[in-house]
Amino acid sequence: MADPTETERVRLATAGARAVTLESLSSQPRGDLFKGALFYALLILALAVALAGLAAIIIQAAVKGAPAIGPDLFTNGPSTLNPSEAGFRPALIGTLYLILGVIVLVVPLGIGAAIYLEEYGDRSRWWNRLIELNVQNLAGVPSIIYGILGLAFIVRGPLDLGFILVAGSLTLALLVLPTVILAAREAIRAVPPSIREGSLALGATQWQTIRRQVLPAAVPGVITGVILAISRAIGETAPLLLVGAATFVTFNPTFLGDNGYSALPVLIFNYAQRPQDEFRVLAAAGVIVMLVVLLAMNSFAVWLRNRYEQQW
Repeated sequence: MADPTETERVRLATAGARAVTLESLSSQPRGDLFKGALFYALLILALAVALAGLAAIIIQAAVKGAPAIGPDLFTNGPSTLNPSEAGFRPALIGTLYLILGVIVLVVPLGIGAAIYLEEYGDRSRWWNRLIELNVQNLAGVPSIIYGILGLAFIVRGPLDLGFILVAGSLTLALLVLPTVILAAREAIRAVPPSIREGSLALGATQWQTIRRQVLPAAVPGVITGVILAISRAIGETAPLLLVGAATFVTFNPTFLGDNGYSALPVLIFNYAQRPQDEFRVLAAAGVIVMLVVLLAMNSFAVWLRNRYEQQW
């Protein structure tokens, strides 16, 4: 147990250091203080504009799609003749399957690549530098390029899977894999070196240190990357159109079924381009459905991340 006198000394030293820091900041030139305040105000303004735009889109979709929101959206299939009975069930199931496939693929691949680059990769080797450069560049490639890549190499070409749901999951996984790798690398890099050194000093191997010390401490950051990946993948339309996602499917899709599949953004696009106003109302309601699905997945991921943060 710590000595009360020593604890009081630490508290006084901390208070003194804080007072010195505040004094040095307050004694800055007025020009620097004005520039700092202006920069802070611009940041708040940019954040407010972004949030206002997002809120406007959500409110508009909610107001316009309110007449169509109900249980039928989740239980009924699409319809081209009767908008009042149309729903998103096949597209919703297809979206959940797609995202499940993306998670199964990108989590082990992303974490494995991040572990190699951070813990094992020698940056003096040209191939490791090439991998890092490609990962950073691929994170900014437009999604349509991944759709063309999926069409050329997954749907056709070497894999030749055809227009099936697994091909869509593979394409979306390629799309968001760089995001997961970059986020996992940052999370692993943020683990204090003392944890690694202490584990190695006690006789653990490098893999034991990574598996039992580094990875558990990096889980919150890794989950953050997975959340970002899911958020991007669930709203992608262009790659799915190229790899077989149909705009109108009335049956529940399966992973390996070759009779077609759909997804929420694809069906929303189909409804939005129809001339009848009733289908545009359905498209707005579909946006709300997609937001609900996204928030549900992200809420679970955030809960899981907070649970690991509390453990560490």
